[in-house]
Amino acid sequence: MSYPVLKGVGYALVNTPDMIVHNGTTQTTEKIVNPESEYLKVIGDHIRKYEEVLNYAPNQVYIGNMKPEDLRGMEMPWADKGAKTAERFGKFGEIMPQDEFILLMKNADAFELVVLEKEFTEKTRTKLGAHPLYANEAAELPEGAELSVIEALVADHAEAIYNDGKLVGCVKRAHDVDTNLTAHVLFENLVVKASGILAFKHLIATNGFNVEDVDYVIECSEEACGDMNQRGGGNFAKSIAERVGAINASGSDTRGFCAAPVHALIEAAALVQAGVYENVVVVAGGATAKLGMNGKDHVKKGLPILEDVLGAFAFMIGKNDGVNPVIRTDIAGKHTVGTGSSPQAVITSLVAAPLDRNGMKITDIDKFSVEMQNPDITKPAGAGDVPEANYKMIAALCVKRGEMERTQMGDFITNHGMMGWAPTQGHIPSGVPYLGFAQHDLTEGDLNRVMIVGKGSLFLGRMTDLFDGVSVVIERNSGVTEEASSVSHEEVKNMIAEAMKDFAAYMLKE
Repeated sequence: MSYPVLKGVGYALVNTPDMIVHNGTTQTTEKIVNPESEYLKVIGDHIRKYEEVLNYAPNQVYIGNMKPEDLRGMEMPWADKGAKTAERFGKFGEIMPQDEFILLMKNADAFELVVLEKEFTEKTRTKLGAHPLYANEAAELPEGAELSVIEALVADHAEAIYNDGKLVGCVKRAHDVDTNLTAHVLFENLVVKASGILAFKHLIATNGFNVEDVDYVIECSEEACGDMNQRGGGNFAKSIAERVGAINASGSDTRGFCAAPVHALIEAAALVQAGVYENVVVVAGGATAKLGMNGKDHVKKGLPILEDVLGAFAFMIGKNDGVNPVIRTDIAGKHTVGTGSSPQAVITSLVAAPLDRNGMKITDIDKFSVEMQNPDITKPAGAGDVPEANYKMIAALCVKRGEMERTQMGDFITNHGMMGWAPTQGHIPSGVPYLGFAQHDLTEGDLNRVMIVGKGSLFLGRMTDLFDGVSVVIERNSGVTEEASSVSHEEVKNMIAEAMKDFAAYMLKE
């Protein structure tokens, strides 16, 4: 069987200091329930500057300038320590400042919903014009409006856009009564679209792909777009494909909370393997709602608000080229309806079960990429080190299955696991931040097999209290692109012709 391959990745982070205050759910809720709170008074003192965001090691890992193993050698917390490198652009993508991203929101706007202030537009247009991927878009931006026009729109239900604490634009509502087309929802959706476009552009540019070769796009973030008659009808995927110039692509959205990226990875691989499409891109933009989600805990402990970036990613799955890592669609795990929610049951269904079906041990996997949440963010909030907790459960299952001794658990966690580095953007940490490194580790590196694991909490939608999760193995390419057929094409034609003659002779006798 010829499996599909991981052809390339693109990653992006967007530093959004003003959006923390004005769009993050923790902060906007606090403004409603406790507008005079001490937290709101001091939050400005805990927001990092763009240079500090660049100099944060987990962020540099996300865009490929540092490796995950570099974090293991750094004493925690990482927030007060500099990175080995602090560059905007990396091997996989970039860390973009907020002012330029605001122009990207306007660029992503197809219905003239975004209105930007004239002076801000001109000032920032020059910066964006120097961007290697956005020079043309910067030149095409409209002139902008007077501040008084924007102030009037904000007074009439528009969602304000701030930069450096100043009003610089807004997103207008698209309907007078439809709650799905309010300015707030459209703001969130435009952020998803704009950041998804950014990651997609890096995927294409970094890997030297022809965007017109993309056949299908799957978008797997956690937002939903639609109107009052179809709240989550979509389609982020096709709207992103349109803006990046993927003129030969169709697409659709996949939703599964935090597990969605791995669901989408498996779906993309299946579509390619089935021959439906040759090149499928999976993309996801960031979530403004989760900015500063654990901000109160960070401020209490004297830390900066570390959830100050939007995350985005894109990766392409294509036909086997004999070089890139293969997606083993036959080694896929799933958390079924009947699995149960105990940690042992979850890890068994996602890790052990698919390996058992293929006669493999857990220790046959060189690296597991689980929920790669940044522990610098989660530990002060009381959630612990999420990746480490997952690796401990996998190691414990190894011991229980007799695959190693209890004394080997520490080495297993170090050798088969990684420190987390992804921002807590829900779907962003779900296994896929490692794909860029996996492509290298399984081609130029010394690894042979990795497993990508996505998990999610379905109770958030109040439809079921079931847990969710899927997994899939990616391994080094053997160099064999397809199985040799035991019968040639010409032989098949002759066999069909002979069969037709025999059938005709039988009918004549009848």
